[in-house]
Amino acid sequence: MAGTVTALKAQRTKDRVNVYLDGEFAFGLALIHALWLKLGQKLSDEDIAQLKAADTLEKAQQRAVDFIAYRPRTEREVRQRLKKAGADDETIGSVTARLRDAGLLDDEAFGKAWVESRSRANPRSRRMLAWELRQKGVGEKDIQAALEGVDDEEAALRAAQRRWPKLKSLEPRERRRKLTEFLARNGFDFQTIESVISKVESSDDGDEFQTLDD
Repeated sequence: MAGTVTALKAQRTKDRVNVYLDGEFAFGLALIHALWLKLGQKLSDEDIAQLKAADTLEKAQQRAVDFIAYRPRTEREVRQRLKKAGADDETIGSVTARLRDAGLLDDEAFGKAWVESRSRANPRSRRMLAWELRQKGVGEKDIQAALEGVDDEEAALRAAQRRWPKLKSLEPRERRRKLTEFLARNGFDFQTIESVISKVESSDDGDEFQTLDD
């Protein structure tokens, strides 16, 4: 396949270039790699193999960057996405290493952001948060760092506070059952649930409880 570069034509995406050797289309390259080529340049089979390998890595890296641009991802998620796209282990390893070095892949930061988001929007127990992070591929050390400062009773109170307006009109026994089920689904243990419900029920129709976030 060795030959002489006779044309370099931009693709529709503008960031890729079609390379022609001896008047025939040979392969496509990312613009960053095509910039090193010039008309009349002779390419050996080894040169072409190196260019294609670099292009494969570039495409995989761009795919990974696009993937994490939508929302933060763990390293496992990125690896799985690249594997699904057909990237080999060496390419995946190179891409994830580059992204880690650039600060774009950070499982510890991901874990902390995940816990903060959950705690703000839908408080859950430490146990459930840890399970969710494990499912994402976050390691135990990073999970423990993310959960530092998370208190189950405080989180359960916030969760119950958000739920209380929907249950306040129910008969007391039904209200207790519904609130118990809700907190259990969010991973809180029996002792924590009982403590939180006692605080709710001991307040004046929940008025004191409802002001916890004030």
